[in-house]
Amino acid sequence: EAVSAPHTVSPQTILLVEDEPIVRRGVSRVLNRAGYKVLEATCADEALSIMRLHGNEVSVVLSDVVMPGMDGYEVCRRIKSNPETQNIAVIFLTAKSKVKDEEKGFSLGAVDYITKPISPPIVLARVMNQLQLKKVRDFLIDKNEFLEQEVSKRTKEVSQIQDVTVFALASLAETRDNETGKHIKRTQHYMKL
Repeated sequence: EAVSAPHTVSPQTILLVEDEPIVRRGVSRVLNRAGYKVLEATCADEALSIMRLHGNEVSVVLSDVVMPGMDGYEVCRRIKSNPETQNIAVIFLTAKSKVKDEEKGFSLGAVDYITKPISPPIVLARVMNQLQLKKVRDFLIDKNEFLEQEVSKRTKEVSQIQDVTVFALASLAETRDNETGKHIKRTQHYMKL
C-alpha cells in the first residue's frame, strides 16, 4: 500500500543527496509520487550549494553516506552547524549498517538511518514522521513567540498600573498634606533620574 504525503497548499521539499543514479532516480520517483518536491544532488558539494540557495525551503535531507569527495557525515555536520539549517532533519540512506556507523550519524545530528537496499514504504513513513515532527516543532516555536509577546505586553500593562497606583497614592497624600504629596512626587522624580 502506497503512503502519500499529507495534502498541503505547497508540497514539502526534500533534498536527496545520492551519487548512484539508479538509487537517486528510484527514491526521487517514490517521493514525487507521494507528492513531495524533490531537489537532487549527486555529491556533497552540490548538496551544500542547494542548501545555500534553497535551505529555507528544505524540510528533510535524505543523504547517502559514502560519496566521492566529501561524505554524507560531513554534509550533516555542516547542515547542523549552520543556525539557518540546523533544524532540518537529516536521514541517512546507506549500505553502512554497523552500529558504529549509525552512532556516528546520530552523534552528528542525523534523526534517522535507513539501510540499503531501501524499501519505499519505509522511506515514505520515515520522511512523513520527520515532517510531522517539524510541523509540531514549528507550531511550538510560533506558540512560544506568541507567549513571549503576551508576557511582554502584560508586563508593560502591570508597570503602567503600578505607575497609576503610585500617582493616585501621591495625589491622595497631597490632598491630606500638601508637603507629603510633593515629597512623594519629588522622590518619584529622583528615582526616575
